[in-house]
Amino acid sequence: MSYLSTQSYKGTRDYYPQDKLLQNYIFATWRRVAESYGYEEYMTPLLESFDLFAAKTGQEIVNEQTYSFTDRGDRQVVIRPEMTPGVSRMVAARRQEMAYPARLYSIANFMRYERPQKGREREFWQMNVDLFGVEGLEADIEIISMADAIMKAFGATEKMFTIKVNSRTLIDVMMCDYLELDVMQAALMIKLFDRKDKMSHEEFRDAAADIFDDGKATEGLGRIAKLVGAKTMQELPKLVRESKPVQDVQQLFDQLRLRGTHSAVFDITLMRGFDYYTDVVFEVFDLHPDNRRAMFGGGRYDGLVSLFGVDTVPTVGMAPGATMMEEFLTTHKLVPKLRPATEAYMLVLGDKTLPAAQSLATRLRAEGVRVAVDITGRKLDKQLKSAIKLNVPFLLFVGETEIAEDRYTVKFTAEASEHKMSFERLVATIHDHRVQDDEAAVNRLFDV
Repeated sequence: MSYLSTQSYKGTRDYYPQDKLLQNYIFATWRRVAESYGYEEYMTPLLESFDLFAAKTGQEIVNEQTYSFTDRGDRQVVIRPEMTPGVSRMVAARRQEMAYPARLYSIANFMRYERPQKGREREFWQMNVDLFGVEGLEADIEIISMADAIMKAFGATEKMFTIKVNSRTLIDVMMCDYLELDVMQAALMIKLFDRKDKMSHEEFRDAAADIFDDGKATEGLGRIAKLVGAKTMQELPKLVRESKPVQDVQQLFDQLRLRGTHSAVFDITLMRGFDYYTDVVFEVFDLHPDNRRAMFGGGRYDGLVSLFGVDTVPTVGMAPGATMMEEFLTTHKLVPKLRPATEAYMLVLGDKTLPAAQSLATRLRAEGVRVAVDITGRKLDKQLKSAIKLNVPFLLFVGETEIAEDRYTVKFTAEASEHKMSFERLVATIHDHRVQDDEAAVNRLFDV
């Protein structure tokens, strides 16, 4: 007889309760930061039309990474590989009814058929944050500031991460005016720059040389060396340095610093992979030597809403991923002590006590206490062994005497201490403990 595999589908993962606690902590922190900036939650369908993503998403994702199929109505559909086209469709559908600026966020799962590796899965969860309706730099500044706030809400310091910033309009100046590439060559060079950190110096040089016209490779490679060597905007070649996009990016940095965001740095080699970005782009990088990599990013994409036959709506967005955030928290030892949802576990003493214990649990739940009752009829030592594994804050020992007196022996697991208390005191104690946990979470968020 053959048995079914216990393994999840390749590139996906099971979330046991302890795993889900960490994921929910990440989600809750994202949600608090987004809502503190005035963003409202939305959601799109898991299935979308294939054409929605073929129109503007990067061709690598569309052609190689989508989970697409023909449904029973002979429609070609796709499991969403990203959120941006979907939310753009939603805004286009109700563009006249929405109040602008429209601040929207979602937390959802996506699927891409790509090679699973550390920090990258076929099914992944991420937050999407988008600001619709603002043309100026204020929108870019707000989204980048929020990226900084998200990292700091998890307890990160500016020594742990950096936000690399560039501009697609600056990239156009660099590719077309400075490197003198045509449109096709510029597109190839942008994609090459986007892969630069994944290649050796020799591989990058040879691939770049192949893009230039015959006889221009040597001069072109020299110009690329000057670009790559520029660590600040002041070090850029004069033609690039004096362009308007550089002035705009400098203004962005000035405003970010005025608002207390000092983690952003200029990086001329940052491209971002998606074809729909139109101006400022950024990526958040982990600086830990064991995890030095891009975690998430975003940028301005003003043209996506107009694909639905309506006027252009200027937009800036970003998309932090849960797996990369989990890697960051683990690497930097920032994972807090997480408690399960269950606040109290009731150990039942005596064969005839269970009905009364269940009545007590009903009273506690009516007061908002999250309580589980051991219904196994096992001996106390076995009940206790299971309860300890659950890591709940409170253990309630309930026997006939406790029921008769309406006073209960309560063990505080964190302190390993026991107390006898009335029903009212028990409820108040559990509520106070919950408030303390909530205050600790808020303090982490606002660095109190």
